[in-house]
Amino acid sequence: MHLRKGDPAYRITTRPALFAEPGTEVLIKGILPGIKNFSGEKIQWYLAAELRDRIRHSGVSIRVVDRTSRMEFRVEPRQFEGRLLHELDGSLPAQSEVYAELYLHAHSPANAVSLYRSGTRVLENLSEISGFARMPWASGYVQGIIDAPFLNLTPGTRLGIIHDSALARLADELAPLESRLAKIIEDQQRAEEERATRDVLRSVQGALKEALLALPAEEYDWFDLHRGEGSHRVRAAGQSESVETWPEDDLSTAVEALSGEENPHGQRQFFEFAGPLFSATISPKSSIIETGGSRALRAVARDRSRRRVEHNLTYAWAIAEGQGTLEDANAEVTTFHAAIEPGLARAEVTVAQGVVICKAEAQITVAASLVPKAGGSDSSYQGLPGYTYHKAAGELWRSRFDAEHNLVVINNGHRDFVYAARNKMLKLRYICRLFAKELVLKNFIGIQPDQLLERLLELTLYSEENLR
Repeated sequence: MHLRKGDPAYRITTRPALFAEPGTEVLIKGILPGIKNFSGEKIQWYLAAELRDRIRHSGVSIRVVDRTSRMEFRVEPRQFEGRLLHELDGSLPAQSEVYAELYLHAHSPANAVSLYRSGTRVLENLSEISGFARMPWASGYVQGIIDAPFLNLTPGTRLGIIHDSALARLADELAPLESRLAKIIEDQQRAEEERATRDVLRSVQGALKEALLALPAEEYDWFDLHRGEGSHRVRAAGQSESVETWPEDDLSTAVEALSGEENPHGQRQFFEFAGPLFSATISPKSSIIETGGSRALRAVARDRSRRRVEHNLTYAWAIAEGQGTLEDANAEVTTFHAAIEPGLARAEVTVAQGVVICKAEAQITVAASLVPKAGGSDSSYQGLPGYTYHKAAGELWRSRFDAEHNLVVINNGHRDFVYAARNKMLKLRYICRLFAKELVLKNFIGIQPDQLLERLLELTLYSEENLR
């Protein structure tokens, strides 16, 4: 076959030659200089996409031999990513010649549905046609092919479609498929939003819990975090009314709550088992007690993924600074007994697992007297709140606390939320600050505005450090 540039005609002549193996050999001479930059791998990618269905249906085997790089490539039909949508069967008319193979994938601008004619690609993205520049073709959730053998190509090229009755026929036949596909994408978006909401809540609550580990427990004793669900503090015999101590079971529950970990009764999965020791901390990390009182301290060991490490550990407690004594210096849980004079003390624990050694410190303030907590000890606690959205565009409020349902209601119509939603991390920090605002307002009642702002800055600082 002899072809010439600019001449649509061709001629076929017989050439007596022997081939090393069965097949067709194509020899192209006089190619443009820029074409020489194409490697065998790029040609493989091009043919795998352009001739995908023709290769699949014909069963032909194509090999690209790149003598420059001394490599050989086998052309495999392009494989799409995502979940093949089998539920689209029956969405096309019974007598339709249109073939649809569509895959639902995570949202990405690179996802596109290509238009084919008899197995050869004519448009890389169907939404390039003005009549298809809409949901679901331009959604970014779907990739795959639409093959319509009755389409008419633009003369002189195969990379274009004539906008005629054949294209209008394609639009009519795809209408039921569009409706079904749009419903599937809406379900996918709703599931992603719910998953994102759970991830944001888990991240914000985890950051707040880590912040409360570093802040004085007596000043930030909110929502029963330092008690554990369903547990109660008990007074040790001989202590004053303002001094409280931990029973060991309650302390364990509290540390679990503060560390953001769950303790399900079911069997744990493989990835839920802790790895080797990586870090250690003391709970509570900062506390205030009265002179002559006591405070239970617990060493919390974690692996690199912040899971609790519980086996093959040794503990060594010591007073690094200040006055006071420790009980059970080699146990996971120890009791600090304050001196009879006010002052600052610093407790230190060394946790070892084999050759791995981690250290942690806790700051203890010993005061002459403690201010009783407002509200008494029988107030109801519900744990850290969740959050929900309420769209109130044009209104100035950013968030409100629903005490009845223990929820932070966020105005997702506020201009600040719209601005923050452009970036995932920015949105996460914004929601965390709204949580901090509502928690400070609820739990520091009656203090001066300047002190309220100081508390807000303090909690925001320690929380945002742990956002992930």
